[in-house]
Amino acid sequence: MKKTKIKSFFKKSIYLAVSISTLTVYYPSLAAASQITARSVVIGSSVASANTSYNFTFTAPTSTTIKSISFQACDTASGTCTQTGAASGFSSGSATLNGQPTNLGSGGTWTINTTDTTALKILNNSNTGSPSAASTVNFSTVHNPSATNSTFFLRITTYSDSTWTTSIDTGNVATSTAGQITVTASVDETLTFTLTSDTVALGTLSTSSTKSGTSTFSVATNASSGYSVAYSGNTLTSGANTITALSSPTASSTDTKQFGINLKDNSTPNVGSEVSGSGSGAAYTGYGTANSFKFNTSGETLATASAATNSNTFTISYIANIDGSTAAGAYSTVLTFVATANF
Repeated sequence: MKKTKIKSFFKKSIYLAVSISTLTVYYPSLAAASQITARSVVIGSSVASANTSYNFTFTAPTSTTIKSISFQACDTASGTCTQTGAASGFSSGSATLNGQPTNLGSGGTWTINTTDTTALKILNNSNTGSPSAASTVNFSTVHNPSATNSTFFLRITTYSDSTWTTSIDTGNVATSTAGQITVTASVDETLTFTLTSDTVALGTLSTSSTKSGTSTFSVATNASSGYSVAYSGNTLTSGANTITALSSPTASSTDTKQFGINLKDNSTPNVGSEVSGSGSGAAYTGYGTANSFKFNTSGETLATASAATNSNTFTISYIANIDGSTAAGAYSTVLTFVATANF
C-alpha cells in the first residue's frame, strides 16, 4: 500500500478586541453628597454602537437607605451633562437589569426604568437597610455611543427616594469605545493597555516538531488595587475538527494534539520572553512556568497586578502540536483580550 502523507496546514489569526476597563474620575460633588468609592464599570464590548453589558461595582459611603440609582452617560466628567460628543448615541432604551443588585440593602425588588434613555436607572421603593461594600449592579443590552476611540463618563448617583430626586452619594467612572489604544485623560486615575499585533501565524503543523509563535501586550495603571488581563476564545478549529486545548499546565509534546499559551521564556520549544518593564505585573497561575502551557476555552485571567504599577510588557507564547490522526484543514481561532483596572 502506498503511504500517503497528510499535511495539516495551520493558519491562525488573532483579532484582538480590547475592552478597556474604567478609569475612576473625580468631579465636584453635589451639595451634601459624599464621594462613592471603589467604583468601576466593565463593559462587555468596546465596539461603537454595540448592544452590550455594563457591570458596575462601587461602595456607597453613606448609610442612608437607597431607593433609586442613576448611571448617567455624559460627554464630560463635570459640568452640565450632555450627549453631543463622546457619549452621543448611548441609549438605555433596550437595556435590562441582569439579575438583582447586591449589597444595596434588603427587601423588595429592583427594577429598571428606561424612560430616560440617556441614563441607566433602577429603583426599589421597598428597599430597607444600609448599603455595604462592593455593591454590584449589572445591565444587559445597553447601546454603546456611536463615536469610535472616544472616552465617555458615567455619573453614578444614589437617591433616598424612588424618583431620582434626593441625592445621597455620587461618583464618576469612565470607559471608552476604543479598542487597542492607550487611554489617557486629565484625571488622577489612568489605565493603559496596548496590543502590538493582531495576527500570529504558526505555519504548517507537524507530528515531529512543535510550532510556536508570539504576540505582546503592555499594561499599566495607577489604580490602587492594580489590574487584571483576561482572554477568551476557542481552541484551534477547522470546521468540526479541533486541536485539543491544554486545560491544565502541560509540557509540549510532539505527536499529540495540543494548543496552549504561557507568558514565559521557554526552551521546549524555544519561544517567548520574560516579562519586562519596571512594573509589578506578573503572569497569573497556570501561565508563569517555563515549558508549561495552558488554554482555557471558557476564558481565564492571564496576568495581574495587585497595586498601582508602571508598565510591563508581556510576551504571549503560543504552541501547537498534532498527531497523525489530525484532519487536514486551515485551523484558526479568534481571541479577545480585556484589561480591567481595579480602582
